[in-house]
Amino acid sequence: MDDTADMSRASLEPPLQAFSTSRRLMGETLGTALLLAIVIGSGIMGERLSGGNVAIALLGNTLATGAGLVVLITIFGPLSGAHFNPAVTLVFALRREIGWGMAAAYAFAQVAGAVLGVWAAHAMFAEPILQVSTKLRDGPAQVFSEFIATFGLIAAILGSIRFRPDATPFIVGLYITAAYWFTASTSFANPAVTVARALSDTFAGIAPSSAPAFIAAQLAGAVVASRFFAWQFRERDRAP
Repeated sequence: MDDTADMSRASLEPPLQAFSTSRRLMGETLGTALLLAIVIGSGIMGERLSGGNVAIALLGNTLATGAGLVVLITIFGPLSGAHFNPAVTLVFALRREIGWGMAAAYAFAQVAGAVLGVWAAHAMFAEPILQVSTKLRDGPAQVFSEFIATFGLIAAILGSIRFRPDATPFIVGLYITAAYWFTASTSFANPAVTVARALSDTFAGIAPSSAPAFIAAQLAGAVVASRFFAWQFRERDRAP
């Protein structure tokens, strides 16, 4: 086993082993729910307070999401790994750091939590709980943006685990803050987030017809990043 895998396991496995499966799954459910409450809630608040200025609304949405991620990863990282994202869980399954059965359970918990988080945000702002987004996000540029956004997210996660594991919450939060602005899609980079945001006809929503292409690009970006950075972060082979 190479040194990269050794280091990532050293940073992830011991705390995870201290908690039961049910607690880990609840951590993924609750953490993803809070993340979506932040994303949708800050989008609604930003739109209401910006006076029609989309840039200001997006800035508020961005800062709240990046800051929220730092807090959520710090809190839930030692409990469940703080994936909050089926694409991230897929990467760790490909790296054999989580079993495929647990990975499937994580993905289910993440999607369920994301939907609950959207509904919570709607309730906080007196919006109809059940909604379907009408906000189209179509075209090759937006789909390619999701590939790049997810590729970069996996780079941030694996790079921080490899070199600065204690800084992972800040690195991920800062990356997402930046990716909101350098990608045409505003960086969903998360299949669970994409599904849930299709259920919110608000500032941060995405029409259900646009979601499948986003999800396909996110999963492709995650797989490519997983393979590439397994090579990129491997130390030079030592002579026997």
